[in-house]
Amino acid sequence: MRIYPFLKNLSGMKSIVIFASGQGSNAAAIIQYFKPNAEVKISAIVCNNPKAGVIQLAEREAISCLMTDRPGFKSEAFVTKLVALKPDLVVLAGFLWKIPEAIIHAFSGKIINLHPALLPKYGGKGMYGHYVHEAVKAAGEKESGITIHQVNENYDEGAVLLQARCPVHPFDSPDDIARRIHHLEHFYLPRLIDFLLFQNLPA
Repeated sequence: MRIYPFLKNLSGMKSIVIFASGQGSNAAAIIQYFKPNAEVKISAIVCNNPKAGVIQLAEREAISCLMTDRPGFKSEAFVTKLVALKPDLVVLAGFLWKIPEAIIHAFSGKIINLHPALLPKYGGKGMYGHYVHEAVKAAGEKESGITIHQVNENYDEGAVLLQARCPVHPFDSPDDIARRIHHLEHFYLPRLIDFLLFQNLPA
């Protein structure tokens, strides 16, 4: 594992907003990790997929779920809703849309993304989920992993904060690789969020 510098954080109650498009296993890992911590609040889950399992997760956990379509996602009103939540971090945990510049500028340095590969390999538009694992398998890679990075205007090009690796065996299927990657995601993402929220790093 390698952790990179991030930003200086202030003390006090911390707010997280999670963006997710799918089943929400990483959102669930974050929620479970921070449940014992009274200093952290999951203020909302943002979702763009009305069939996503993460919606039921939000209901079970009594967390506000903000649904959005493409026009709404790019609107000033949506940015205003997010700003009102006062998030210390915006976490993209399996969110499949590119983030509009207005949101990036409103939360400069506070948006992080989880990518299921070792960037800069297997990044960019269209490279998510099984597409990544299939590409890793097809290339005969001997290892894969996860990258957690800051978000800028380009797909998967923000400053890298953490990378963690796992082996890829010759007999592995894309599903085998995916399972190994999920273990890394569920372990490292909540812990990196914790680190970013509460470590006072030099400016």
